[in-house]
Amino acid sequence: MSENKQATLFVCNCQRTMVIDGEKLARALGRPSPLPVHSELCRAGLSNFEAALATGGTVHVACTQEAPLFREVAEEKASQETTLRFINIRENAGWSSAKGAALPKMAALLAEAAHISKPANALTLTSKGICLVYGPAEAAIAAAAKLKGRLDATVLVTAADDAISPSQVHAPITKGVVKKATGHLGEFEIIVDGFAPMIPSSRTAIEFAMPRDGAKSRCDLILDLSGRTPLFSPEQRRDGYFAVDPSDGAALAEALFALTDMVGEFEKPVYISYKADICAYARSSKVGCHNCLDHCPVGAITPDGDHVAIDTAICGGCGNCASVCPTGAASYAFPHREDILARTSVMLDAYATAGGKHPVLLLHDEKHGRALIDAMARFGRGLPANVIPFSLNSVLQIGHDAMAALLALGADQIVLLAPPEHPAELAALEMQTELATHILQALGYAGTRVRILAERDPFVAEDTLHELPELTAMTAHRYGFTGTKRELVRLAMTNLHASAPAPQDIIALPVGAPYGRISINTDGCTLCLACVGACPTGALGDNAERPEVSIVEATCVQCGVCRTTCPEKVITLEPRYNFTSAALSREVLNGEEPFHCISCGKPFGARSMIERVTERLKSHSMFAGEQQLAIIQMCDDCRVNAMANLSDDPMKGGERPRVVTTDDYLADETAAKTNGKSRTPDDFLT
Repeated sequence: MSENKQATLFVCNCQRTMVIDGEKLARALGRPSPLPVHSELCRAGLSNFEAALATGGTVHVACTQEAPLFREVAEEKASQETTLRFINIRENAGWSSAKGAALPKMAALLAEAAHISKPANALTLTSKGICLVYGPAEAAIAAAAKLKGRLDATVLVTAADDAISPSQVHAPITKGVVKKATGHLGEFEIIVDGFAPMIPSSRTAIEFAMPRDGAKSRCDLILDLSGRTPLFSPEQRRDGYFAVDPSDGAALAEALFALTDMVGEFEKPVYISYKADICAYARSSKVGCHNCLDHCPVGAITPDGDHVAIDTAICGGCGNCASVCPTGAASYAFPHREDILARTSVMLDAYATAGGKHPVLLLHDEKHGRALIDAMARFGRGLPANVIPFSLNSVLQIGHDAMAALLALGADQIVLLAPPEHPAELAALEMQTELATHILQALGYAGTRVRILAERDPFVAEDTLHELPELTAMTAHRYGFTGTKRELVRLAMTNLHASAPAPQDIIALPVGAPYGRISINTDGCTLCLACVGACPTGALGDNAERPEVSIVEATCVQCGVCRTTCPEKVITLEPRYNFTSAALSREVLNGEEPFHCISCGKPFGARSMIERVTERLKSHSMFAGEQQLAIIQMCDDCRVNAMANLSDDPMKGGERPRVVTTDDYLADETAAKTNGKSRTPDDFLT
């Protein structure tokens, strides 16, 4: 959403190192009067900032370098409640060879700052400072001594070698090898083989008591100096776990410093929101979609019955699961999908109003991407005038649906500035990019509209951005941003189709795409409707009046649960995208007239199935007679009655004796008085 009251905006050309036209900028932002352009807002112009604090409200400062100074001044001088927000127009726009041509991009960046994104939920992690120091005796004991008074350390020695027994023990010393480690910051759990405590009377070399396997322990933090295979691989990184080479003094010092800060409560964003009711992982233990499990690098997602469980304490926020989830069951919440689209819309509108042409969105994170952009601006040509940086927590959260939406909003191209440190984690992003490209090319959009730039060298990245070809301008569409993932992507696809150079109503898609329908071999289908009951999205449906299987194509995610469930194995997946309205309507895939019960006339089952079963059972000994065979052609109620009345029913017993009641005993007493003889209960049973 945007702020109702227009914020106070301060723009500075940073000692005239940028070319800024305050009048054009104000016009592009819809402000009634020209914006004053300061030269030294953080120095000579600081009094103007202080004056704005007196009025309260929201104050936007187009500078991030001096944000700490402005916050400090606000704490001292603000007389009313003031909200400060900072926007980088220097490295992102002004510091470039484009000079004044970057003004439309400045307008876009400043307009985006007015959008307030929905905050993500947070998880509280607690660390009491219990730290395991794991490694060779000499290095581990020395590291634990440095943590004395700051953390509650315990030493687990992998090898004592000839280490001398310390004269003063600063932390408990044990020996063993970690067999398994699980958990996260504040809740690590380890299993140790060969666990043995140090013998206090060790005189020269360190000695240990009798070892045992399978010892369990818990800790908040782990310093791994073992030099062995990390307890958590680089892909399965964990906050609170540090694997360091003890011979690297600088790395060890940095780890020790970081560990001492990890005591107390920490707020961690809940990056992924999960809706189990629309998850297509499995039904009745038949596994369908497992994209999130395949692409989670840290092991935060595990099977949980017919759904999955996401450990938010482990989740690192890469966003791979959200990008590949076909239903939106796993969706990114930092920021939300709607906020990404709303921010883009605001940016592109301001960019176009200021006269900008051929916008290219540069999606980046605030770690790897921010450092590259800053380096380009300071030591190179900077970003091209039409390349608009768009900050995200992780670019890996972007799926083909978001790519399609950004292009439908008017971006000519999308460049994803991805971190190259973990190449395996880019597989999902590459798959999503290929799918988006396939659809765009099928619609006739020329050129590469979406590309991944996984680069460490800022100058190589800069050259790539400056060499981007100028493609045919995309048509800018505006539409609402509320709805599910499937609803929003269909809106985006519909708009792309409407302005496509060569529109096609149906596009064949590669295997694994989350759109399409199923085909049923009707010759083998018995209309048992197992596929309907198994479909996790409700794409498949039946008919209360007759045996029938139908599909709403727009709802099918190609998870394959129906194919796995089908007992006759007559279902095949058909990945495609159908742009027509027929995809929103229910289409009958197989159906026939029902069979009517030969006893009561009630319709039940499929005629072909009942006739087929009847024909096959004619030769069976249990259905040799017409009466037995007729049972198959009856509904449930009539079948039960008919079976109970069969004369040759092997389960049928003799006639049941009459139940003796109180009246029988009373009658007996009367007879006894008359005849002088009493009857026993056994007399009634004979």
